[in-house]
Amino acid sequence: MQGDLCELTAQELQEIYRNGIGSPVEVMAAVLQRIERLDPGVNAFCQIAPDALDMARASETRWQRKRPLGPLDGVPISVKDNVAVAGLATRYGSRVTDETPSPHDSPCVARLRESGAICFAKTTLPDFAHKIVTDSPLTGVTRNPWDTDRTPGGSSGGAAAAVALGMAPAAIGTDGGGSIRIPAAFTGTFGFKPSFGRVPHAPRGPFGLLSHVGPMTRCVSDAARILTVISRPDSRDWYALPFDASDYELGLKCKPIPDGVRIAYSPSLGLAVTPETVVHDALMRTVDTFRELGAKVQAQDPPGIARCNAIHSTLWPACCRQLTEGMADGGATLDPSLQAYSEAGAAISRQTLLGALIERGEIGAAVNAFFERYDLVICPVYPRVAMPLAELPASDGLFPHFTAWCNQLGLPAASVYTGTTSEGLPVGIQIVGGRHADALVLWASHILELAFGRAPFADVARSLSASIPGRTTS
Repeated sequence: MQGDLCELTAQELQEIYRNGIGSPVEVMAAVLQRIERLDPGVNAFCQIAPDALDMARASETRWQRKRPLGPLDGVPISVKDNVAVAGLATRYGSRVTDETPSPHDSPCVARLRESGAICFAKTTLPDFAHKIVTDSPLTGVTRNPWDTDRTPGGSSGGAAAAVALGMAPAAIGTDGGGSIRIPAAFTGTFGFKPSFGRVPHAPRGPFGLLSHVGPMTRCVSDAARILTVISRPDSRDWYALPFDASDYELGLKCKPIPDGVRIAYSPSLGLAVTPETVVHDALMRTVDTFRELGAKVQAQDPPGIARCNAIHSTLWPACCRQLTEGMADGGATLDPSLQAYSEAGAAISRQTLLGALIERGEIGAAVNAFFERYDLVICPVYPRVAMPLAELPASDGLFPHFTAWCNQLGLPAASVYTGTTSEGLPVGIQIVGGRHADALVLWASHILELAFGRAPFADVARSLSASIPGRTTS
């Protein structure tokens, strides 16, 4: 029974609690046991809350009294370790931080707790979430559960690996240039980066004008349910959008493609970057699927993507420099690639930085006009599937070509599983919407999930378990 519990979605967990055929304590115990057995193979977790089972018992009591707090009561959800959870340290994957417990929850965690979710653990990330691979001097290398010789991507790689292995049905990640979507694509999970400001976040920190908080799950409906909860207002975020009380899960109910939905697709977004054949083929299967369902799909590049990437190459090092200035040791214990970003940021003049911000607004206006002609864009998440760890450059050297523009322009975007390669690796395709079109992106993702199915997560867990001597899934 415990093995089955670890494979259930958040929605399915709520059903078994409601029907009295399973309890939050049983689920939390099963999750903790699975972490003990499987996490040594991937290194997805850096902290486990000592009161995880106590939180589960409190939820169990609420269900017994038929008084759950909300639509996530009793659901274990992990939190990336750059998002504060009261009582746990916020280490940012970095040696420059310490083990002092955070005194307050970040807004999304506060909303999750109000809904009864069990925020039970922190997941790994690279030093201050600065790159799209998950390793750090503090926590070491995080591995991909589909093939432990490969990366799960980053910076939310620990969150993605945990969800793929059933070491929690859902996770909270962050995305400053692709850090939810790339790990989701590399692990077959669903990752959603909401519109900028849709999910209140505090403190925002040096990456605050680029970073978005969002859900990583095993299915689209769970992400929609979580977004409904974590998008509730919090006055600590000055950049937060006005609260609109949307029920994103309800928005998935309209299954057919209505006449007139206009989708642009692009294999390269007009960049001098050629995706691998398996990624290109997955994109074309997606195009064919939407056409068969009745959408109007046309090849078209959005404007200004190359310039958006150039702006990202200016703003990201500047953010890294802002982060490292004033560190007591000068940042000597930071990941060398973060140090390199910081050094590059020191050479960026105020005039260059201001010019990049102005140009970003101009490109944003052009992209707004593009989304008056098209409802959605579908394109690759990354040019490759998950890379072997042995092939990764010693310095960062990797760029979020197809994802960073969505951060620069604040657009909602998702990575959706579309199948596996001949090597058995997952392929994700990106769906992007216009400003504030979160519900539309989730709906289109749900349509694609219905067409392609979900990744075989149970098989992934069994395969990893078999590779760890003396261990079995639970």
